Amino acid sequence: MDFPVARLAEPGVVRLVATGRLRDPVLHLLLRDPALGELSRDRLDAVAEELAEIEGATSARLTAEAASAALFPRGRPHAHFVNAAFAYWRPREANRFNPAGRGAWYAGFELKTAIAEVRFHITRALRDAGFYEAVVEWSEMWASMAGEFVDLRAVQPRPACLDPDPAIGYPAGCALAEEARSAGLNGIVYPSVRYPGGTCIVALWPHVVQSVRQGEVWRMTWSGNPDPVIEKARGQS
Repeated sequence: MDFPVARLAEPGVVRLVATGRLRDPVLHLLLRDPALGELSRDRLDAVAEELAEIEGATSARLTAEAASAALFPRGRPHAHFVNAAFAYWRPREANRFNPAGRGAWYAGFELKTAIAEVRFHITRALRDAGFYEAVVEWSEMWASMAGEFVDLRAVQPRPACLDPDPAIGYPAGCALAEEARSAGLNGIVYPSVRYPGGTCIVALWPHVVQSVRQGEVWRMTWSGNPDPVIEKARGQS
């Protein structure tokens, strides 16, 4: 390993998750059918489980998530979010520390860092699409992480894996992540590329993400330009 390794114990790092993932399975809308009104609570719960199983069998995301469940047992709070991060990735594109075909859990030490990172990636996608029109809501997902991590915070000059150009930074980052996994390390902590002064962390294994809890919801609104309005969603204090 060419970079320093640090033993960390971070009680609260934050990842933003699209609120669409917080909703019940699509087929749960069928539970609102008046014809089910006479069923007992136990029978309604059984129907809900059956509907979830049907949706899971036909959903690429849920099927992949189920395949990873053994790595992060479903009994833990918000386990499905952790499993989804590792099981459902962009099929043809890498991220900074995970290649196409392998997931990871990215988070910021600070909320502003997490918001800036998400804002950058969505704005880039809108730019590529040719228009800046979107409203997206994100929920804070706080977690704790501990163990040994590659520590890039004080490395100078800044290594290639932190290059802001994805064509340079992502291949170098994925190579470093593979080296870290092979060494049995839990992840990588690094200065944010999108928020000067911020710090990011990436867990390379599901079990590294512990004590997951949901926080507030934020709304980002793009209205014709690349600078979104960022505000707490209505109903959030």
